[in-house]
Amino acid sequence: MNRKTATPLIALMLVLFSLPALAIFTEKLLPDPAQEARAQHRMREFRCLVCQNQAISESHADLARDMRVIVRERILAGDDDDAVRQYFVARYGDWVLLDPPLNSKTYILWGSGGLILLIGAVLIFFRMRKAPKVTAGHLSLSTTEKDDLERLMREQG
Repeated sequence: MNRKTATPLIALMLVLFSLPALAIFTEKLLPDPAQEARAQHRMREFRCLVCQNQAISESHADLARDMRVIVRERILAGDDDDAVRQYFVARYGDWVLLDPPLNSKTYILWGSGGLILLIGAVLIFFRMRKAPKVTAGHLSLSTTEKDDLERLMREQG
């Protein structure tokens, strides 16, 4: 392939590979910068229901995009921050919050890490108690083994 045919081909490839970049940001920002800042702050509080451990502000999932649009719509409609939060909690439960509150519904969520750690420590403790104790008597060689060892060392050295 010569230079005349390679240049247009490279240009065409660059154009084709850059087209997906146009589809990344299609959301309409709020006209008021203070409202947009509030919306961005709220978006960092809500969990993407598809990605699960990612805030909707960071997720590229379609559902997260829809949730971002709803946050902006609620703020544009005049909802305060608590009303926006309650809107999502009413529809998806406390699980939609990246930092869920401590209440009767979330005790398992908050306590599961410590509970798993405690269960692991108990299992290790009992496993160590049942393990055979190694003493010097277990490490000594029988007379036959000692003779074999001495014979092998003489042959080697």
